[in-house]
Amino acid sequence: MEVSLQVNGERHVVAVPPHRRLLDVLRDDLELLGSKLACGEGACGACAVLLDGRPVNACLLLAAAAEGHAIVTIEGLSRGRAAAVLEAFVVEDALQCGYCTPGQVVSATALLERVARPTRDEIRQAMAGNLCRCGAYPKIERAILRAAAGA
Repeated sequence: MEVSLQVNGERHVVAVPPHRRLLDVLRDDLELLGSKLACGEGACGACAVLLDGRPVNACLLLAAAAEGHAIVTIEGLSRGRAAAVLEAFVVEDALQCGYCTPGQVVSATALLERVARPTRDEIRQAMAGNLCRCGAYPKIERAILRAAAGA
């Protein structure tokens, strides 16, 4: 089947089987490699992308289900609030291996779009779906607070 996807402001038409995941289309067909496949079960958030401004796990979403929605990957987050989040992650050294970082930044950006000045509890709740096996959680939280303070 043919699917039209709006990714990072650009329209892409791809031929996919009905059961193909959005993550596979992003990585394999569109060569957007920032979103990672880790658990493949929607438990870790490494594959997070924004769908109409809300973070979703691209490993669980069928590409066909994403048709008609605005998809933003980590590659599309380089301006405005997202740039502040990226800079704050660097300043706070909010990563170790970096594998989960794209998903963390996507979810943090979505949080700050909804809540300009989140509390620590709001950050922990919003980021609960993003796992970091290196344990950089305190630095990630500080990065989000830093990005929020710069708003």
